[in-house]
Amino acid sequence: METLKVSSGTQSKAVAGAMAQIFEREDKVCIQAIGAGAVNQAVKAIAIARGFMAPKGIELFVQIAFVDLSIDSQERTGIKFVVLARTV
Repeated sequence: METLKVSSGTQSKAVAGAMAQIFEREDKVCIQAIGAGAVNQAVKAIAIARGFMAPKGIELFVQIAFVDLSIDSQERTGIKFVVLARTV
């Protein structure tokens, strides 16, 4: 499963496009975000990706969890979104 890392400065449409490309070859993708701004961009990206995939008959389902990440040798807690693509 591929992992996309999102920051508060990440363009949500770019992440959505990357997700759509991944869904061409895999049925799930992981998105990691640390901080409120990054989580906001990740949620917007998922909503945009759903708009890209729905006309193809593909629905997205999201599992959300906390994740401990090491950044610059510091432990940080982030949010992990596992997005599953299923044909409906």
